[in-house]
Amino acid sequence: MTHHPADRFPRPAGPTPAGRQLPEPRLLSGVYGLVLASALAAALDSPDEQTDPGSDALWVLFTAVAAAAAHGYAHVLAHRMSAERSGLRVGLRAMLGEWPVVAAAVPTVVLLLTAVPSWWSESDAVDVALLLNTLLLAAGGGWTARRAGRGWPASLRAATGDMVIGLVIIGANALIK
Repeated sequence: MTHHPADRFPRPAGPTPAGRQLPEPRLLSGVYGLVLASALAAALDSPDEQTDPGSDALWVLFTAVAAAAAHGYAHVLAHRMSAERSGLRVGLRAMLGEWPVVAAAVPTVVLLLTAVPSWWSESDAVDVALLLNTLLLAAGGGWTARRAGRGWPASLRAATGDMVIGLVIIGANALIK
């Protein structure tokens, strides 16, 4: 069994559907993937250099895969330190368990790839990716809170809190450029 940073935090006391595990570990990985993809896309889209959206898309995807593998490997190291069983299968399972990091980067990769045939500029693709990722952050935060048994006001606060992360990246992108 792999452990996730979310396991350190107490679970909400509200009701959860019988037999269904709360999605916090997957959501944390998804949030990480969305933030990573947004930050990379914004950083790679520099107005001072020639655009190469295909290369930038590959960098976003490669970095998401590398981050997922590194996070999974960190779990393996943590298990070894705590004297739990380890091995190749456990390590691969831990790394594959980080698939939400990569999956969350896919919309950004796809949007960057749509700029390759000059359907639109890379800068426009990045702007749309940042907006989409911000909306996905909000939706993920609200959905997870509802699934954890939170009421609508708490779920909307969670959605707003997650959305702020995306808005910070959009603001930083605007200020830096």
